[in-house]
Amino acid sequence: MIDKLAFVHPDAKIGKNVTIGPWSYIGEGVEIGDDTWLSSHVVVKGPTVIGKGNRIFQFASVGEGCQDKKFAGEDTRLIIGDNNIIREFVSIHRGTVQDNSETLIGSNNLFMNNVHIAHDCVVGDNVILASNAMIAGHVHVGDWAILGGMTGVHQFVHIGAHAFTAGASLILQDVPPFVMASGSPAIPRGLNREGLKRRGFSKESQQAVMQAYKAFYRNNLTVEEAIESLQQDAEDCAEVKHLIDFVLNSSRGIIR
Repeated sequence: MIDKLAFVHPDAKIGKNVTIGPWSYIGEGVEIGDDTWLSSHVVVKGPTVIGKGNRIFQFASVGEGCQDKKFAGEDTRLIIGDNNIIREFVSIHRGTVQDNSETLIGSNNLFMNNVHIAHDCVVGDNVILASNAMIAGHVHVGDWAILGGMTGVHQFVHIGAHAFTAGASLILQDVPPFVMASGSPAIPRGLNREGLKRRGFSKESQQAVMQAYKAFYRNNLTVEEAIESLQQDAEDCAEVKHLIDFVLNSSRGIIR
C-alpha cells in the first residue's frame, strides 16, 4: 500500500506488497523489493536498490549523495540486501567514483537509531550497529560483527567477522575477526567467546581461535612472528586461516 500522501517518482520500481507511509519520498532510480515496509517520513534517493522484506522507520535517509567534498554528483549507487531493519534517523549514503561507486549492505542486519553508514562502506550479513554508531567512508564490516552504541570507526578501517566493539569505542585500526575491542582509541580486550558459542562454532575451533588470539596479543610476539607460529593451526582450522588472512590483508594494521 502506498499512502496517498507519499511521493513516489514515476520511474521508481516498487515490488509486490510494499508499504510506503505518508510523507515519505521515493526518488528517481529507486528500486524497492517485495514485502518491504517504509514508515512515514522516509527519504530514499537513487540510484538505490533495496531488496525484499526490509523495514525502514521514520526519518531515515537512504541513498543520499555522500558528504565527501570530492563528490560531484556522479552516478553512484547504494545496494541493500534483504530483511534489514533500519531504525529512526539512520543515514546511509551512496558510493563515490574514487572507490567502486557503490555502498553495499548485506542482509539480516539491524541498524539502530541514529546510525550513520558513509560512502563506499561494505557491510556484511547479520551485523548489528547499535544506536549512534557511525562508520566513515570505505569501512568494511564483516558478517555477524556487533558495534556498540556510539562506536566511531575511522575511514578505510576493516572490522572482521564476529568482532565486537564496546560502546563509545574509537576504532582507528583494523579489528581482526572474533576479537573484542574497546577504548579510545580501541585496544583488544579478549576473544568474543560468547559470540562464538552462540553461533555454533565447535569447541575445537574455539580453542584454536583462542590460541591464535594469544599468539597475536599475549605471547609478546610481533605480528609476523605470530603468523609464523600459527601456520600449522591455519592448515587445520578454517577460522584461524581466516584470521591470519585478515591480518595479512590489513592496510591500516590491526589494533594491538
